[in-house]
Amino acid sequence: MLTTTINVTGMTCGHCVGAVKEELGALPGVTEVTVELNAGGDSPVTITSEGVLDDAAISAAVDEAGYEVN
Repeated sequence: MLTTTINVTGMTCGHCVGAVKEELGALPGVTEVTVELNAGGDSPVTITSEGVLDDAAISAAVDEAGYEVN
């Protein structure tokens, strides 16, 4: 298992966290997504996967949820 940590900007509540976790969790090979919500700032998101994830796919998933990778 591999872990990737990114910072996501714009999340302010549990609904935001759920949206990001849903989009990232749908990526092929992702087994777990954890978020440490820092409302109003950058929130660290740790993605556990079975293999290497494409940075563009991660960014696209976060963008689809309505947020951005910082």
